[in-house]
Amino acid sequence: MRLLAWGAISSLLAACASMGRPEGGARDENPPVFVRSDPAPGAVNTTPKRINVIFDENIQLEDAFSKVVVSPAQKTPPTISSNGRRLTVDFRDTLMSNTTYTIDFADAIKDLNEGNILDGFAMDFSTGPTLDTLRISGMVLQAENLEPAQGMLVGVYSNLSDTAIHTLPFERIARTNQYGQFTIRNLKEGEYRIFALNDLNRDYHWDRSEDIAFYDFTVRPYTEAIEVTDTLYASDGSDSLFVRQGTRYLPNDILLSWFNENYKSAYLSDYKRPDARRITLTFGAPADSLPKITIVDGAGTPGADISEWARLKANATLDTLEYWIADTTIVQSDSLRLSVGYFRTDTTDQLTWKADTLRFNFRDPDKKKKEKEKKKKKDERPAFIVDSISGDTTFLPPADMEYLTLRTLSQTQDLNKPLILEASLPLENLDSAGVHVEMLIDTVWTELDVKFRPDSSDMLMRRRFDIDWEPGAKYRLKVDTLAAMSIYNVWNRPFSQEFTAKQTEDYSKLIFTLPGLDSIQAVVQLLSSSDAPVYQAVKAPGATTVELPYLNPGTYYARLIIDANRNGKWDTGSVRDSIQPEEVYYFAKKFELKKNWDVEQTWNIYELPVDAQKPYAIKKNKPKLKRGEKAPGEEEEEDEFGGGYDPFGGTGGINTGGNRGGFGSGGRRPMR
Repeated sequence: MRLLAWGAISSLLAACASMGRPEGGARDENPPVFVRSDPAPGAVNTTPKRINVIFDENIQLEDAFSKVVVSPAQKTPPTISSNGRRLTVDFRDTLMSNTTYTIDFADAIKDLNEGNILDGFAMDFSTGPTLDTLRISGMVLQAENLEPAQGMLVGVYSNLSDTAIHTLPFERIARTNQYGQFTIRNLKEGEYRIFALNDLNRDYHWDRSEDIAFYDFTVRPYTEAIEVTDTLYASDGSDSLFVRQGTRYLPNDILLSWFNENYKSAYLSDYKRPDARRITLTFGAPADSLPKITIVDGAGTPGADISEWARLKANATLDTLEYWIADTTIVQSDSLRLSVGYFRTDTTDQLTWKADTLRFNFRDPDKKKKEKEKKKKKDERPAFIVDSISGDTTFLPPADMEYLTLRTLSQTQDLNKPLILEASLPLENLDSAGVHVEMLIDTVWTELDVKFRPDSSDMLMRRRFDIDWEPGAKYRLKVDTLAAMSIYNVWNRPFSQEFTAKQTEDYSKLIFTLPGLDSIQAVVQLLSSSDAPVYQAVKAPGATTVELPYLNPGTYYARLIIDANRNGKWDTGSVRDSIQPEEVYYFAKKFELKKNWDVEQTWNIYELPVDAQKPYAIKKNKPKLKRGEKAPGEEEEEDEFGGGYDPFGGTGGINTGGNRGGFGSGGRRPMR
């Protein structure tokens, strides 16, 4: 079950703000304070064309077009401006009758002098005789990395149909603030479905390419009476406590995890012939089959399938294809016309077969210059040399002869990784009799019995040697002349590369004990300071620990994925199938790993609420800090939530009370 730290998202109540500060006085750290408005907050039977709001100091608006939302949504957004202490809202659409309207300013308002943000400020009024007052609050996080969703639209439907999100605009909306928090205000009693949406085209419903989050259950807002303790300050500086009756609006701890279905239309997005030997095709979406490609005219046999005259290098999703032309006749031809058949998405969102005739031309602008230089080298270089002593004749290869280049990917060998040999051109053959892996034993190079195979990362150009490395030992890879041949009958010169295997003590090892996950498969990732995975291990069902050995010293963070479908990676969700994205958890502190260290760490992924887990240092959507405010430290992550005045009375905001251990069960979600 997932829990939110709603104690940190307490009611958005602000203290009074000053109009400025005398020279040498204390800095103004308070946001603007609401004074009055026309119409007044909560007014009924009113249809204003303009709303004026007065504050106690000069204000400024930041990105009002994106941050401020009117609920219910209007086709033409209102014009919002500020002048001095006055904020003005001019409606450009006709208001509906008997409807409660909310203008949610999120964190768009701040004072002019110091930039103190008034977070969570909202106005409401009704065009009818009653004012709807219920609220739903919560937080939106990015499912894959727990980043707070900033400026994301959150909306509800009383229409509980599965198709509403596809076809109908949201009935009431709000927008997340810089912490990912939201409050949907002025709801009627009833049952709602709730969604978050990155509404790129501003139509207030979901299109399949847009980011989305959905809650698994319907939500029924309600209130409960509470006691609120205020502190009153006298003119002499003394204070006293005052207890009053307040209202808590629930649920106030809804957790929404946004994702993207990664839906893409299938189409041919690009095709090129970057050089004489290659053609490339790029498609807009992953595919489960290859295109049908044949020669139309140019060099080669008309109708010949590409598999007969080219070698394919493709990524796993078959949307990026690189064909190396093996037929030298076609390579030498400047012009090539191909028939390319593939599946594309039509206007009804269905895959249909499409055949295009495409030209793949390549003309080297430096061709004449290269031919001239080639001829010059040929004329200047002798065809052979004769030894002056022995009289032996050595025939020299042509000066312009092309060679196949070989290289290893690293000169320092990790103990847990294979040796990789890479060629500059697609390999036709690598003769095992001419490939030697040697180990230096007592000053003597001793050949090892090692086999190689194509490497899955690049089966055309790479070969993989799986070796049980001796820590600290010296090795040498030798490839004899003519042992490697490319598809162009280009051979290699002799190749030799020495390298050293790392010592065992060069590494660190991290061992996680994961209580409560015995029957679950999980993926544990170590992350860099940019939140990118650099190491990964899988905890199998039935295991209670997971080991990450052979770690290079450095600073790391950790993320855990509940691998529900057991495929060893994070998977996104599906709105159509009501599948949530796989759940992600973070270890709240960093790891400073040193050489020859084994670190054992117990990690209870449910110990902290999910929104309090990700270390501040690797958050990308960091909230703006107040002037003079320090960022939360690495060892003690904090969530700073700004205050805001609630002109409607009650407790306002997202929550009233609770603690960092989580306020209630509304943020819980069933484990899949």
